[in-house]
Amino acid sequence: MTFTLTTQTLTVRGRRLAYSDAGGPGTPVLALHGHFGRARAFAALAAALAPEFRVVALEQRGHGLSARDDDVSPDAYVADAAAFVRALGLGPLPVLGHSMGGVVAFRLAAHHPELVRALIVEEGGALNRRPEVAHPVLDVRDWPRRAPTLGELRRQVEARGVPDAGYFLESAVERPDGWGFLFDHADMVRSQEALVGDWWPDWLATSCPALLLHGLDSFVLPTAMAREMARRRPGTTLREFPGCGHWLHDDDPAGFAAAVREFLTAL
Repeated sequence: MTFTLTTQTLTVRGRRLAYSDAGGPGTPVLALHGHFGRARAFAALAAALAPEFRVVALEQRGHGLSARDDDVSPDAYVADAAAFVRALGLGPLPVLGHSMGGVVAFRLAAHHPELVRALIVEEGGALNRRPEVAHPVLDVRDWPRRAPTLGELRRQVEARGVPDAGYFLESAVERPDGWGFLFDHADMVRSQEALVGDWWPDWLATSCPALLLHGLDSFVLPTAMAREMARRRPGTTLREFPGCGHWLHDDDPAGFAAAVREFLTAL
């Protein structure tokens, strides 16, 4: 049987936000993608967790089919997520986030604890700055706006030093004048810059059950930081994935889904 996430839109805080919903009677789980990402990044996870769990994946402002906004601060992402959960009447629920989405997830728990039952943080660090993180900002301002084919768009992105553009091409669409990205290049740089900082207070502010997922080959979350995050925060379980990088849900989808399922089932 083919599994698909149903894409819908909802007006939240005066702006249109898109989201994908697995549907069904399962326990809802909010999923938050990282920078440059889309809700459909969680399609494989949603299929693996169904029918016991219902993945509801939000496309955050300025990403995918959600509306752009000049405010791309971490606080704005958190406020959107809180309003979204309330609008759908989903809380309190487990919240899963990847990278930037992971930071949004644990900050959502810190500022709106009544909405978050548990945390699953994939590669979202409590400290996002140099020298702890070698490259906290990927400058995409010179990336192509249009290319005649999807293959040419990939070639041009990879020519700028990206080893595999597959993750970014999930946000590529064909328009009348060629292939381009749904996200605004300058917005993404500003959003990444706004995420640079010390998020330890928010990470340590809650004690709900948490699963921290880390790829040992990650270039974003240092292993030492992941282990310190687990050590310092009560109720946190760390799962490390050998041979996986920052996008461990793509590097080991079965292992990723199994770890998430085990954690959610134990709740």
